[in-house]
Amino acid sequence: MEKRHLIAKRAARYFQSGDVVNLGIGIPSLCGNYAEPGVLFQAENGFIGVGATAEGLMVNERTYNAGGVPFIPVPGSSGFDVAMAFGVIRSGRLAATVLGALQVSERGDLANWSTPGRSFGMGGAMDLVNGARKVIVAMEHCTREGAPKIVKECTLPYTGRGCVDHIVTELCVIDVTKEGLLLRELAPGHTLEEVRAKTEAELSLAEDLREMVI
Repeated sequence: MEKRHLIAKRAARYFQSGDVVNLGIGIPSLCGNYAEPGVLFQAENGFIGVGATAEGLMVNERTYNAGGVPFIPVPGSSGFDVAMAFGVIRSGRLAATVLGALQVSERGDLANWSTPGRSFGMGGAMDLVNGARKVIVAMEHCTREGAPKIVKECTLPYTGRGCVDHIVTELCVIDVTKEGLLLRELAPGHTLEEVRAKTEAELSLAEDLREMVI
């Protein structure tokens, strides 16, 4: 399986039927392909019930997600204004949000919106990391240049402090705990030595460290 889809499929295992979940752009947006039936996806521009990507005659100018992608609403979906969308987020009604990251620190701090000389805009991420009951980072383990993205301390502008609960990469699954980062699962074909070599932050090992369940 291509690594981006592997990450998304594993991240989607955190969802349960009945959950309302917000997905960020990039790898997180792929999680909808692997969620179990009954999971509803929320868009911060005002929709709950975001379904498959719309194509051809199914494209409707009224149903675009926050990333500008047209979608097909699922049965039982609901549209509303942006104020209500952020009311849902800020009131703690989201079971989870899945976001990409530029850096995650050993304390679960998140940086995901700005690099030197280039800012993407924080958008709704600052609300999502504070409002969702579970914050899942789905990202590639290292940058294109091979630098670790799981670091001791974020050097890029923060999105949120101490907000991340789980990290899913193509190499492993890590839980953020009060004691630090706990290595929970290793992806098939990858080793503990490889993960540690590509991670700047210190990792503790789960007593039941196991192969990643895809």
